[in-house]
Amino acid sequence: MNDDLVGTPSPGATGHRSDVGWERATLEKLAFAALAEQRAARRWTVFWRLMWLLLAGAVLWMVFRSDAGVASVSTPHTALIEIRGEIAAGAEASADNVVTSLNAAFEDAGAQAVVLLIDSPGGSPVQAGIINDEITRLKALHNKKVYAVVEETCASAAYYIAAAADNIYVDKASLVGSIGVLMDGFGFTGLMDKLGVERRLMTAGANKAMLDPFSPQDAEQTAYIQSMLGEIHSQFITVVRAGRGDRLKETPDTFSGLVWSGQKAIALGLVDGLGSLDYVAREVVKAEEVVDYTQRENLGMRLARQLGASVGEGMYLAARSSGLQFK
Repeated sequence: MNDDLVGTPSPGATGHRSDVGWERATLEKLAFAALAEQRAARRWTVFWRLMWLLLAGAVLWMVFRSDAGVASVSTPHTALIEIRGEIAAGAEASADNVVTSLNAAFEDAGAQAVVLLIDSPGGSPVQAGIINDEITRLKALHNKKVYAVVEETCASAAYYIAAAADNIYVDKASLVGSIGVLMDGFGFTGLMDKLGVERRLMTAGANKAMLDPFSPQDAEQTAYIQSMLGEIHSQFITVVRAGRGDRLKETPDTFSGLVWSGQKAIALGLVDGLGSLDYVAREVVKAEEVVDYTQRENLGMRLARQLGASVGEGMYLAARSSGLQFK
């Protein structure tokens, strides 16, 4: 055996070890890259979960945070409640919101009187009736005065509410009145005839389809609706007469649905005089400090409504990815 050949690797063996080293290095690099990518993905997952949790917490905090007035104010002040926009269920000027504000204001010992700051074209007679009744009840219970101050408009259901106040103050250019009731709609029967459209309507109950816009008006049904509107109008008139008393100077137009300027409304006895919120607080209530008790939709509620399903879906996905289940 030739000693020169002992321990000498064959050409093929050197190439094999080189190939193995290169493959190992490549695999190690790929493994480290995959590991780094997984770590980065985990960090982003944790980050977004935290963001969703923070957002959810912020929304919940703002939703349940009360923006309505002050729980207890010991110093003498004028309690303010704003009634703006449409008076309707679900609106800011709903009976639910206004009654909550009224109770908070009347129960505060520091509130010397309650001022309703009104700027509304009206709305639901039901919502207005609930508010009017509650004002009357709370005035008797707490022996506090209620004053209404009109900015731009106090019409229809808004005046229904104002009639419960002890005194009503306006600007000379305010719009006041519209003591009436209406129900409106559309009729499409002529258009359907021109287009050749046939109305197919099935009901159980002779008057179930009353006021259907695609059917001709029925004289008996129209008379019934008119009678119902007259009944609600009479309720409105009774409330105004009870609230204004001898101050009201009735004319044939008083309850016709007309509106008047603030200056004319004074002459008609619909309101008592000219005055702003500051004037009433300073000169009538004799408590210049004004504390707002108005129940409003807060930022959290608006955000929750705007984001809506998107936020809910995001919270669901985040919770699901973290192992939580909604079942």
